[in-house]
Parts: sequence; C-alpha cells; structure tokens
Amino acid sequence: MIRVLVADDQATVRDGLVTLLELTDGVEVAGAAADGEEAVRLTLELRPDVVLMDLRMPRLDGAGATARITASAPETAVLVLTTYADDESLAGALRAGARGYLTKDAGRAELAAAVRSVASGQATFAKEIADRLVRGFTEAAPRPGLRERFPALTAREADVLEAITLGHNNARIAADLFLSVATVKSYINSIFAKIGARDRAHAAAIASGRSG
Repeated sequence: MIRVLVADDQATVRDGLVTLLELTDGVEVAGAAADGEEAVRLTLELRPDVVLMDLRMPRLDGAGATARITASAPETAVLVLTTYADDESLAGALRAGARGYLTKDAGRAELAAAVRSVASGQATFAKEIADRLVRGFTEAAPRPGLRERFPALTAREADVLEAITLGHNNARIAADLFLSVATVKSYINSIFAKIGARDRAHAAAIASGRSG
C-alpha cells in the first residue's frame, strides 16, 4: 500500500485529489496539507511514501517545501502536481529534489501511474515536460570538438558556452541546465577568462570559429 500526502492550498482541489486517490487500488491517503509549512510538518510526522505537491501555496511554496522534505525525509518521494508548466517552475522543482512533475490536466490513470512510479524510485514526467527536458538538453549540448578546442573548460562550462552561441540569455541557460542565474554568471566569467572573450558576442564568435 502506497501512502500519499496531498498538499494543495485550494480546498476543492485538495478534497478532489483525496477522493480520487482513495479510489485508486494500492493507494492510501495519509493526510492532506493546505500549505507548504503544513506539508513539511505532516511529512515528518506521518512519513508518507509520496507527497503530491502543488507549487503555488502560502507560507512556503511547493519548491521550498520539496527541498525541506527531500533533505529531512529522503525516503519520501515528491511528485509535483501543478497548473504551471513554465521552465522556471520546472527547474525550481527539480533543483529542490522532486522526483516527478505533472500538470493538473493529468487524467486519473496518469496520476495513479505517476504515484506508483515515484514510490518505486523512478522519475516520471508529463509527456510535454519530458519532451521539453529532452529538447533543452539537446539544444544545450556542447557541439563535437568544443571541449577539445578549449581543454581548459569544464563540461558544464562547455554546456554554458554552447548555450551562449545559441543566443540564450542567463535565465534561459539557468532553466535549461537546472542552475541558478548566479551560478550561470560565475560560469560565464570563467569562460571569458579561459577563452579570452571580451563579451558574449565575442565568446559566441570564438566558439563558432568566427574569431581567431
């Protein structure tokens, strides 16, 4: 029996999810929380197998609650269920340690399958989310020979440099690579120093072979 804690600040949504899960074979509702603080407290008290986590909640948002749960109760898997599917929300949830990410248009069968998947230790994502992750990594992947041409670069710096050549800004790079914007800026400063670039345009030109 998989024990699930539901965390959502909207009572109608929360009650609906509780009812749906109670009708799902092999699933037991351990409790329900109306905000992130309560979600963390109940997780530590009830030790559910899965927390079904909304992202936009008062007192403590879902990403913050997820980070606390994964740090304090790593045996509990967090499955995000949210209205928001933007890159910033996705990256924040994954950085916090969420094992899965669904949008609220997920059907009953998809939700049940996702709960079972994360409870068994697997990652699971809505199809549109999975497609975006694959596309993001593909677009940001370093082109063949980039690290060979600039051996001083780390693998992550090569990722960032490739993203610069694609014209991506710092926020986009951070979302695609699941980094903070401050970390991206630090990588860029290091890249400039290592390849002798004056600015982003110059770095892109050097990486693309248009500058000596």
